[in-house]
Amino acid sequence: MLDRLGTTLKDALKKLAGKTVIDREAVDELVRDLQRALLQADVNVKLVMGLSQAIKTRSLQEEPQKGMSVREHVLRIVYQELVRLMGPAGEVRLEPQVILLAGLQGSGKTTTAAKLARYFQRKGIRPGVICADTFRPGAYEQLSTHCARINVPCIGDPEQKDALPIVKAGLTSLAGAEVVIVDTQGRHALEEDLIQEIIAINEITRATHRWLVLDAAIGQQAREQAQRFHDAITIDGVIITKMDGTAKGGGSLSAVAETKSGIVFIGSGETVEDLERFDPDSFISRLLGMGDLKALVERAEETVKTEDLDVNAMMRGKFSLRDMYKQIEALNKMGPLKQIMSMLPMGNVELPSDVYDMTSTKMSRYRIIMDSMTGAELDDPGLIGSARLHRIAKGAGASADEVRELLKYHKMMKKTLKGVRGGAGKFNLQRLMKKFGGM
Repeated sequence: MLDRLGTTLKDALKKLAGKTVIDREAVDELVRDLQRALLQADVNVKLVMGLSQAIKTRSLQEEPQKGMSVREHVLRIVYQELVRLMGPAGEVRLEPQVILLAGLQGSGKTTTAAKLARYFQRKGIRPGVICADTFRPGAYEQLSTHCARINVPCIGDPEQKDALPIVKAGLTSLAGAEVVIVDTQGRHALEEDLIQEIIAINEITRATHRWLVLDAAIGQQAREQAQRFHDAITIDGVIITKMDGTAKGGGSLSAVAETKSGIVFIGSGETVEDLERFDPDSFISRLLGMGDLKALVERAEETVKTEDLDVNAMMRGKFSLRDMYKQIEALNKMGPLKQIMSMLPMGNVELPSDVYDMTSTKMSRYRIIMDSMTGAELDDPGLIGSARLHRIAKGAGASADEVRELLKYHKMMKKTLKGVRGGAGKFNLQRLMKKFGGM
């Protein structure tokens, strides 16, 4: 959903940038393109119409800021209104707290509990998790397995059918944890006994935060769920999961934003690393290809040593096979490559899907192949002709096609990163983003 929405939004802005005159007709065309993109992403019609009217009115009535062209003025307004549509972000503090997770069955609460533990762990805070889901078979096993992989304590009892004793015991056992995350049970619908149980757990834990976990696929129905849980335990934040696999993500985002609950995180993958802090400005910036360098720096500081990642070399696009492997390996530590690349200011550069196809298995194969290369070949892949290629393949126990694939990937990455540095030519959203400072 985000890929399609981002592409459509960028196309609409690129079309505007190509016009010689920005008049009412140009603004109307831009608004129509935006409406189409947002409605296809399942954003509420009323919200889309409100955004459209605001963009039209402001574009035609407000005077551009000093030093800003009419075109940049309109783009700035679009950016601001899209950010406003997302609503404010929920509060996340790096301090001792108890976080209670609520949501229906299948929303992704259990995986999200482990992801949250990992998030705080990366920030240097000791987390602990309580599995209070006594309804779904295998819930404790799933959560404890996730937590064991990241060395986080998980308290639960698969034989106990009453969640309240588990929560009480968990709070005692995790007295040394700075952040306690409580995973509660979900059902297929908003049954009354589910609501009553979570009210009781909220009272026992005296939760600092009560966050609702929602599956993005639910779309605009997210509003009803958020309201029901809010009435019961006062939801103060929402985590939207599975944003990588649905066309209704825009509906979930806008529906929750409309409740004023505030989105705190977005989940978009299966591993414990796949949880992103939600920030409206950063979210829209990345959709429009402006990147999110602040988030990229934070992620790098948490997971990668300074000597492991030379961002300047990467942006120059001048790097050898040796450099490529070192940098991709560092990026892999930071999370999915596609997610990381979205944090770079891409402008209108569309990356080939092959750029993201870098699995751990393939990385291992590439390492073996490169171990068969000489130092000179690693520093200058241009030296590798047919004879050298077959020698490398034989030494690595690989096929010639695998060696060619590695060389092809290196060329593609080099070209891609030069394109990133070049941005979008005259339509340079990164430059425009600098002008947006202080909005």
